[in-house]
Amino acid sequence: MRFRFLTFDCYGTLVDWREGIGESLKELRARSGLTPGSFLSAYVDAEKRQEETYQKYREVLRRAVEELSDELGVEMEPGSAKAFALSVPGWPVFPDTRDFLRGMGKKGYRRYILSNVDTDILEETIRKNRLEVEGYVTAEQTGSYKPDPGHWLRFLKMAGAKKDDVLHVAQSVYHDVVPAGRLGIASAWVNRYAEPMPREAQPLFVTDSLENLGKALEASP
Repeated sequence: MRFRFLTFDCYGTLVDWREGIGESLKELRARSGLTPGSFLSAYVDAEKRQEETYQKYREVLRRAVEELSDELGVEMEPGSAKAFALSVPGWPVFPDTRDFLRGMGKKGYRRYILSNVDTDILEETIRKNRLEVEGYVTAEQTGSYKPDPGHWLRFLKMAGAKKDDVLHVAQSVYHDVVPAGRLGIASAWVNRYAEPMPREAQPLFVTDSLENLGKALEASP
């Protein structure tokens, strides 16, 4: 086994954030007249802007959707931005998530989540969805958001891990694959949404699911 530790982004990799956002903001999207893809892109851009300076993730979510509402010229119902910020632990996990985490644990991997959220949000997500992990690092703990390297640096110190022992598993190239590579940490790009490979990304593995990543790890020397 080449790697001892598997680290994971959570929302987008273990949890279907597109489905979660789409369902939570379906009324705003419908009133905007945008296609689901265009609406999601606009939301992602708004969230990135809010993450440029650290603030609690609840505030990132609330302010991002308020900014998006203003940008689209669509008035939101009172309290709906706050409700969106509270919806995260209810977002659905991907069908292969629980089995993959459980299976990797049985094979001896140590599993950690590195997530751009508040600690209590991630803890509730783990508890509600019965995600088997040894630990986690959150933006609240580091005071920064990926792609800043704070999550990986805290994890390495906390777990006593060496970079060569770690495979970082993630869907986001911008937040995870590229910054992990800059730190000298190998990555697996779980391309859940059949996106083109960005030129700056150099993942060790490219798969379309955690299930197929498990097969690739099994076949890897």
